Order: sequence, then C-alpha cells, then structure tokens
Amino acid sequence: MRKKTVAFFLAAAMVLSVITGCGGQTTGAPDSPAKEQSEAGMAERAEGETKDSVIVAMGPTSEPESGFDPAYGWGAGEHVHEPLIQSTLTVTKTDLSIDYDLATDMQVSGDGMTWTVTIRDDVKFTDGEPLTAEDVAYTYNTVKESSSVNDFTMLKEAAAVDEKTVEFRMERPYSIWPYTMAIVGIVPEHAYGPAYGETPIGSGRYLLKQWDKGQQIILEANPDYYGEAPRMKKVTILFMDEDAAYAAAMAGQVDLAYTAASYAGQSIDGYELLSYETVDNRGINLPAAPASTDAEGNAVGNDFTSDVRVRRAINIGIDREEMIANVLNGYGTAAYSICDKMPWYNDEAEVSCDPERASALLEEAGWTVGSDGIREKDGVRAELNILYSSGDSVRQALAADLENQLKKLGIEASIEGVGWDTAYTRAQAEPLMWGWGAHTPMELYNIYHTLEDGSAEYSPYSNEKVDQYMDEALAATSLEASYELWKKAQWDGAGGITQEGDIPWIWLCNIDHLYWANENLHVAEQKLHPHGHGWSIVNNVDQWYWE
Repeated sequence: MRKKTVAFFLAAAMVLSVITGCGGQTTGAPDSPAKEQSEAGMAERAEGETKDSVIVAMGPTSEPESGFDPAYGWGAGEHVHEPLIQSTLTVTKTDLSIDYDLATDMQVSGDGMTWTVTIRDDVKFTDGEPLTAEDVAYTYNTVKESSSVNDFTMLKEAAAVDEKTVEFRMERPYSIWPYTMAIVGIVPEHAYGPAYGETPIGSGRYLLKQWDKGQQIILEANPDYYGEAPRMKKVTILFMDEDAAYAAAMAGQVDLAYTAASYAGQSIDGYELLSYETVDNRGINLPAAPASTDAEGNAVGNDFTSDVRVRRAINIGIDREEMIANVLNGYGTAAYSICDKMPWYNDEAEVSCDPERASALLEEAGWTVGSDGIREKDGVRAELNILYSSGDSVRQALAADLENQLKKLGIEASIEGVGWDTAYTRAQAEPLMWGWGAHTPMELYNIYHTLEDGSAEYSPYSNEKVDQYMDEALAATSLEASYELWKKAQWDGAGGITQEGDIPWIWLCNIDHLYWANENLHVAEQKLHPHGHGWSIVNNVDQWYWE
C-alpha cells in the first residue's frame, strides 16, 4: 500500500510540474509560458466564465518524436487526425466512408493510373499565404521521397495542373488512394524545411502555439480557418503516464484524461468515465509453415501450428468474452478479423466459442490428451510459447489469460516478455501478442500478402488466391468496388484467411479507449479509434463544448 501511495504522490508532483511549466524545452512564443497559460485557464474557470478551452492528458508515447511533419509520421497511425494543424484533401466520416476537406472533387482514370483532385480556392496558411495545388504536389512528392513511416511506392509523382487542380500519377493502380489522402497534411512549399516539424505552418483548425517537449503542447484556434470556427479556442495537451493522468484528474487539473481498464472500477468526483469503441485490435499470429531456419539461421515456422486443424481449434476454443471480462473489465469487443467494423469486413470471420469442436479438431489432427492433461502426438507435447511486448501490462494479461484457456484445451502454453528488437524475428516461429488497427484495407494487405521471398511479412504464410483478391482490390476501378474483393480475400466461399480457410492469425479483442472526462464537458461523437490510445480523441475537439 505504501508503494502505491508514494507512486501516486510522485505522479501528482509531476502533474504540478507540467501544469506550471517547470522544466522542459519551450519551442513556442517566449511571452506565453506554460505556467501563465495554465494559471490563466484556472482563473477563467474560477470566475465561472464561458469556457472555450480544454486540457487533455495523453500518454507520453503520443508525443510525436519527429514533430508535426507529415513526412515523418504525423497524421499516420495513432496520430491519425482530421485537419487539426494541417489540412488534408479528404477525411473519413464516422462510418469510415470518404468525405472532402481541401478537395472539392476527385476523379480516377479508367486504368486507375491517374487521380485528378480539385481543391478549394479559399484556403490560406497561417502565415497568410494561399494554399495552391503546387503546395499539394510539393507535399506528396516530399513525403514520397522522405517518409520514414508511410509507404508511397504506389505514387510516381504529383503534379499541379493549375492553381486548383493536382494530378497524382501512379506507379500502379491503387483504389484506396482516398484513404491515403486522408492522412497526409498539406505543408507550404515556401515555408518547409528541416525545422518544420517543430514550428509547423498549416491551414487546419488549429495552429501550434507552444511545445514544451516531454510535457505539453498548446494549440490555438486558427482565426483564418476556412471551415466552421472551432468552439474550443485553446487546446492544451499534456503528455503523462497513466498514474500521472489519473492524479491530474483527481486534482481537477485536466478536463479529459486517458486511462486504462484497470482504473475503471475507480470513481472521481466531478468526472465520468467515457468509453469509445475501437479497431485497436489484439491478436496472435500462428506460424502456418513447418519449422525450418532462414539464411541467417533464425527459426521460421512451427510444426505444431503449421497444421490448420490446430489453428482452427485454437480460434474456436478461445472464449473471447471471458478474456474481455477478466482482462479488460468488460471494456472491449470480441475481435475476429483485422477488418472488424470496417466497410470491407467479411462477417464470415465471426465464430462462436466451441471447446468441444476444438477438442475434436485436435483429436483429428492426432493430438491426444496425456495423463497430465497435455496433448501429445508421436511423443511430442502440444506446447506454445506466447510472446508479448515487455512493459505492456495489457498484452501481458491477455497472454496470461490465453495461456490459461489453452491449457483447458490440452495445450501447454507459457508466456514471455520480449523487446521489439527481437520480437519481429521470433514471431516467425512463435506466437506474439500484437496490436493492430487502422482506417484502411492496407492493414489486411500488410499482414497477409506474400512478399518477394514467398511469405507474408510478420508470420510465415502464403496463399496465392488471397494475394490475387487483394491485388485485384487495389486495381479496382473504384473504392467501393474494391470492398467486395477485400471481403473475398477473407473468405470467398471456398478459401481465405477465416475459420474455414487458413486462419493464420487469431484475433482476440478490440480494446475500448477509456477517458476520465469532466462531467460538464461535452465530447463530440467519436468515430472508431484506430490502434494507439492517443490523438484520435481530439480529432473533433473543435466541436466540443462546455455544458
């Protein structure tokens, strides 16, 4: 108990340090230190005035290491955002269909090799310069050449046809290009350089007023924004771990703070617990090839999981609802696919927990129960070592729950925490507890599609028909037409990656994202959050308001 109390007060002290701006590197205006910003906000609240500001606590990993530059990851992954600092050509709606932001129209050629996008003519960067098609083309060509996060090999070049029209000339057809256009913020050609990530100039709803590295950023509403003016004029985002975020909420020093399911049983006066559905998926790979070694001598494949009947048995032998209740305190949904809840999801992936059928499949595969309850075949025990990322308590708990459930099926499992420096290599032969989830079908492609070496990237698996469907999906004449092909890659009635197909991955649960929120704060409707408990919550912070 004493250790917990000390940890809490240390966290509270850290909150006070951050909220008053002690320490850290300030990259914003010198006349706006964090302390003055915070004290001004507290005074405003004390006076009971109408609130137009909000303080949000996010995890420390949400702070973009390379700054707010689209070429280095800002806008992708957990940083996925609607036009927050930079504008994007498209956005995704709450149902994850495509809508326009900067774009007013887009057309694709019959062969899928050219996308022509018309943009608005009333947009200015925050330095007063107009945003033109030249800036759009410059952004995409720059991202193609220098992006360290996103794959832009499908793009040959972007070219401005006139001030309002840009052409994207492709190396190969890419039907889901509109989803890529939703994550690339447009930068100004005249003001882009090596330091852009720290002092970004954009045309979105907010401008970066201040960044105290390792502590906080402060966003202020863009007075020249071309859309509806933000209701929240100032957004302060603090970066802190779960204990510190909880302490900040307990002290009333933040308006919204991320939290974990382990805190869900607590209560905070004046706050409510908000829960949002996600596609933040947790699951394991099951190597679908027999054991061997690669050219470097690394283990590849697994003799136990290479039998599809074993993989099918594990998929239906797991009680996902029990796992969600035990590990996530009920804050999650069962996962059956990397495409759950998406427009391209094939509901044939869904299965029911059926331990009896799972046992029958294992028996059929020759794995019979021994005297100690563990199955054997030809003198070999049914064993699995499940890897998880060291330091990730949720993945560890999920792995431990899975370990217990597998033992009920007669499979002796163990769990092991590993670093990411070795996890990718070892996952070629052992199951690893992964986290995935993005607003694009490329998540499916990246996990299951065969590479040039004849196997998928993250776990040994290959299926020519599955590859064919995904290739055809990318070459489809429209985004909508691609959806059915993505579905067929999952299951076409005869084969695929679902239960009656190859099932090389087992998906367990989608983790709800939880937040402590001031009971008087109205948080606008959220779209499904992707992997990463970070920036997605503030996608529409401009629409939040105080009751």
